[in-house]
Amino acid sequence: MKKRSAVFAVAVLVLAVGGFCLFRNQAKASFLGDFYDKYLRSFLVFPEKQGENPVPELYGPTDAYENAVVKAVEKASPSVVSIVVSKDLPILEQCLYDPFNGFFRGDSGWRFTVPCFSADKTEKREIGGGTGFVVSEDGLIITNNHVVEDTEAEYTVILNNAAKETATVLARDADKDLALIRIPATGLAALPLADSETVRPGQTAIAIGNALAEFENTVSVGVVSGLARNVTAKDGQTGRTITIDNVIQTDAAINPGNSGGPLLNLKAEVIGINTAIVSGAENIGFAIPANKAKAVMAAFLEEQAPRSE
Repeated sequence: MKKRSAVFAVAVLVLAVGGFCLFRNQAKASFLGDFYDKYLRSFLVFPEKQGENPVPELYGPTDAYENAVVKAVEKASPSVVSIVVSKDLPILEQCLYDPFNGFFRGDSGWRFTVPCFSADKTEKREIGGGTGFVVSEDGLIITNNHVVEDTEAEYTVILNNAAKETATVLARDADKDLALIRIPATGLAALPLADSETVRPGQTAIAIGNALAEFENTVSVGVVSGLARNVTAKDGQTGRTITIDNVIQTDAAINPGNSGGPLLNLKAEVIGINTAIVSGAENIGFAIPANKAKAVMAAFLEEQAPRSE
């Protein structure tokens, strides 16, 4: 009887130890499984399972993105031009001035010289500048209307290779703030206009322009911040105020002088024409959608087309 009881006790002990070990191993397995699923699975890709359950790559290498931006800039830069605005202005001279209107006649000590504009002498001076970009190989260029709105001024286009050409203004659209000019040149690299209806907030935006009318082909990179904005802009030179609707907002830096330059996507396609900034704000700029530029070009070309009688 004692022997049977001892055997029974040993059997119970073995079962108890075995159950404890089994439970402990299961707990360890569960813990390790949870740890693997939570922390390791996203970092480990086994070759034999890549075809079955590919792990999505949310972020590509940084250099791949940078190379895409660089290639877009390299492709677009030859088409971006600087526009210099010049005008004949009276020469500033020194004129005699009598503050007493001849009261002390014969006494030249009461006459002074003061700056004054000559009535018959003029000189050509630069009064402003902007940016444009080539849209056809025969010298057709798009820019802003406010860059070339002065009908008495002369406009000189400086190409990417530093060549200078006198431009002729072909069409102005004050409501859209767009203009077409032409230079006597052929074989130019033209930029394609994208379908601006496909532009989405968050996509990369690249601005190129003649910043401050001094730094040619200045590049800035940002994103499309918003769509269908309505803005009221004031021309810093003329003081004229215009309202432009349905424009693209971007945080890519747009400085005075960038007006008329392209806003590009990563394919080096023009999604907008840079036109205005918010004074006193940080990185809030606006561009006219490319589809509006297409409409202005189409209207001009239709007007120039020969009429059948």
